[in-house]
Amino acid sequence: MAEDEGITVKKSENFSEWYVQAIIKSEFFDYGDISGTTIFRPDGYFIWERIHDYVDYLFKEAGVTNTYFPLLIPKKFLEKEKEHIEGFSPEVAWVTRAGQSKLEEELAIRPTSETIMYPAFSRWIRSWRDLPYRYNQWNNVIRWEFKHPTPLLRNREFLWNEGHSVFADEESANIEKDQILGIYEKTITDLLCLKGIKGRKTESEKFAGGMASFSFEFLLPDGKTVQGPDFHHDGINFAKAFDITFLNKEGQKEYAFQNTYAISTRMIGVLLAVHGDDKGLVVPPELSRYEVVIIPIFNEKTRAEVMAYASKIQKDLKTNFRVFLDERVEYTPGWKFNHWELKGIPIRIEVGAREVKNSQLTFVRRDTMEKGTISAENALKELEILLAKIKETLLKRSSEFLDSHIIKSNDISKIKDIIAMGNIVQVNWCGSVTCEDKIKEVSGGKSTNMPFDLEVEQNSTCIYCGNKAKFVVNFGRSY
Repeated sequence: MAEDEGITVKKSENFSEWYVQAIIKSEFFDYGDISGTTIFRPDGYFIWERIHDYVDYLFKEAGVTNTYFPLLIPKKFLEKEKEHIEGFSPEVAWVTRAGQSKLEEELAIRPTSETIMYPAFSRWIRSWRDLPYRYNQWNNVIRWEFKHPTPLLRNREFLWNEGHSVFADEESANIEKDQILGIYEKTITDLLCLKGIKGRKTESEKFAGGMASFSFEFLLPDGKTVQGPDFHHDGINFAKAFDITFLNKEGQKEYAFQNTYAISTRMIGVLLAVHGDDKGLVVPPELSRYEVVIIPIFNEKTRAEVMAYASKIQKDLKTNFRVFLDERVEYTPGWKFNHWELKGIPIRIEVGAREVKNSQLTFVRRDTMEKGTISAENALKELEILLAKIKETLLKRSSEFLDSHIIKSNDISKIKDIIAMGNIVQVNWCGSVTCEDKIKEVSGGKSTNMPFDLEVEQNSTCIYCGNKAKFVVNFGRSY
């Protein structure tokens, strides 16, 4: 591999440059020709396909049904929502012409789909018998709301799921929260091998128009936080804006209760940023287009037997794994080692004359770079064990990294330095917006969420005002 084809900076020394080199040089992604857009190359899109399929299966098991609504939204629909819900005014991209003709009404390219879905819900829902609606759509959205995009982590266009549920009562709407957050948590843990912080957003950080927002928050190696999957309980706010009503069992008209939720391609950026190292990407086994890559090592004398052996190994392994035999003769084995390490393939298998003679395989784990041998006869079983260990290691590393960078503090004078050193600071808070704003001002960060698994200790006081604390809340710098 030529020098300029590998990573030229250390992750710990220049994370931003490392991140861009890792996702571009690995040939997973590329820049789009419009600022803030990203091209998903096959290896990168495979990750999204796996996330999509995994989440989609769990949604369907939970009773969520897929649907699809148009990309273009009439301007009057967006204005209708803006009139009813203070603070919700996304910066959208507009279609104003078709060919040489100016459109009678401007059309927005969806920043999110409430305004195109809910007028239809209003038409369709008549009785309590029609509910619940538990709809989801997989799509792309455009949000023209920032100046400094970061591939995957902060894009103008991204892919996601949009869950939109409608219930006859608030209790049913609230029950869905734990179910959907559970699906996202299982995806994050089992598929992405990541640990996130699950909690509730503060009132000032919740989704505009919602009653309550819940999220998973992640910390990247550069010390910035990223919001992952989220869930919003919208109460009857959108129902009032779009007249989503139904006749209850007593024949009385009521507004419906709604939820919305999403996971996006931002999570690909998170997993690659967290798991990668100075050699490039490290991809969890279930998200890698190839779980195993076989590299034959031979000279002219041993070429025939080594290639025959490698081909047999590939055939045997294909029954259980996604495997690629790198037969290219124009590249040296060393070049191939670096190439597949950059791509983060979980296991590399090397086969040469010695492996042929001993009926063995030499393996290298991408997560630890541990090298060892296994017998060809037991390869299926041994590789399955190795892949499981890789998942365990990646999840453990992610957990240890996050846990070691959450710092509790009761001293307002220290929180800015704690965040500046790449940490999340965890503080007691009274619940006042004024105090939240002051903590934000002093710390240089913002509140991420209030972790579900933490309760305020007895007699705790707010880090800013000294009054009785009601919540434990995390603050950090964010993308």
